[in-house]
Amino acid sequence: MARDMTPVLKRCRALDIEPAFLGIDKKSNRHRNARPRKMSEYGTQLKEKQKAKFIYGVLEKPFRNYFVKAEKLKYGTTGENLMILLETRLDNVIFRLGFARTRDEAKQIVSHRHVAVNGKTVNISSYSVKPGDVVEIRESAKGSQRYKDILETTEGRLVPEWLSADREKMSGKINAVPRADQIDVPVNAVAIVELYNK
Repeated sequence: MARDMTPVLKRCRALDIEPAFLGIDKKSNRHRNARPRKMSEYGTQLKEKQKAKFIYGVLEKPFRNYFVKAEKLKYGTTGENLMILLETRLDNVIFRLGFARTRDEAKQIVSHRHVAVNGKTVNISSYSVKPGDVVEIRESAKGSQRYKDILETTEGRLVPEWLSADREKMSGKINAVPRADQIDVPVNAVAIVELYNK
């Protein structure tokens, strides 16, 4: 599997992202240039795409596929639909529910078959959840020290309105499709649409 091995905080600095959006409780040491470089329109659009790919941990080809799918959806704008498709990935939902410290850890939890959707084990992190789905950590994994540590670390994390979490049972429900204003990632989806439509 292809992976970007650049240190996370270095990547955060380059893309101007707070590590908190990735679930990392560290400060990115920002080295501000005296005169910031003026970026071209293309450069700005590319940076927004790189931000979205980095935050959600998606590579170029699947990201492009999400864009094509977002264009075909009948509701909402392409940019909003793209963000909704990324937000409803199973690994992101596990992260949002507070059952993983980072999206990378959520990916690993899913691939290790610790997650069930509507009672069935799912090990595909890009699996798309729907309203009414119940997502839970499987009984065999719940008692491990790993999940006690995770719950302790993510205790203060706010769960978005479109989800409801039961931390005792380590399960969550998808209440609705997230609205654009409920997706709190620092990405300009319009710029990504403009980039792909060139």
